[in-house]
Amino acid sequence: MAEMVKVAITERKEKLKTPMTAKDWIKFIIMLILSIIFIAPILLVLINSFKGKLYVSNEPFALPSAESFSGLKNYINGIQKIDFFSAFFVSLFVTVCSVALIVLATAMCAWFITRVKTWYTKLLYLLFAFSMIVPFQMVMYPMSQVANITHLDNMFGIVIIYLGFGAGLSVFLFAGFIKSVPLEIEEAAMIDGCGPMRTFFMVDFPILRPSAITVAILNAMWIWNDYLLPSIILNDTRTLPVAIQYLRGGYGSIDMAAMMAMLVLAIIPIIIFYFVCQKYIIKGVMAGAVKG
Repeated sequence: MAEMVKVAITERKEKLKTPMTAKDWIKFIIMLILSIIFIAPILLVLINSFKGKLYVSNEPFALPSAESFSGLKNYINGIQKIDFFSAFFVSLFVTVCSVALIVLATAMCAWFITRVKTWYTKLLYLLFAFSMIVPFQMVMYPMSQVANITHLDNMFGIVIIYLGFGAGLSVFLFAGFIKSVPLEIEEAAMIDGCGPMRTFFMVDFPILRPSAITVAILNAMWIWNDYLLPSIILNDTRTLPVAIQYLRGGYGSIDMAAMMAMLVLAIIPIIIFYFVCQKYIIKGVMAGAVKG
């Protein structure tokens, strides 16, 4: 085993020493250009968050100078105008509760659909898969009416609504991964006296960790940045994306500098969360989509 590891390390080192071919350089240049295209808008927002209000409109692509640099004024101004911390904790509550509920409920649902082979479980799986292709705009108006009638138009009720919208993709990923888990593991647990619930939580759910983290990341990024659904559903409370829009003001008076500063603060938590968990994304997606 040690010899095989040494051979693999040696081959890897030799491959790294191999000079890049023209094809490799073309790939590198293409990836570099794409990286710049994706990063440029974020850098533009960051640069403008440190410039005065007038300079953001007149010189949006210029770096802050001694005249245009405003320091942390835009951040302080934006935090005060939109009650940033209140909106932040609303977004945090909605995101954490929605993601936790989605992961738990869809993992159990996918396990049941995969292990119980009946016509209605197959139909249920098809309905979940179909829900992924239904556009939000198609159900937007009737959903808002139903949410109002059932009193789900609050920060607690919207968690249930997010569960409905996030269930399709989540069940699809979990079901694909559960199919790769040997059934003999569950049978051994049941022989030892575990019931279905204990078997799931003590045997299957720990194995589902890569897919669970993948589902959590994908749903957290979507829910944290979502503007349309909270703006339609919530009445008395505001999430962070909705609160930031109030910096537009009235009669076209938009405080772009403060808005840029608040956008920077809004994307920092999700970037940190993504970088902490990013190594599980490809593993979970490949396990859930390819093995299934």
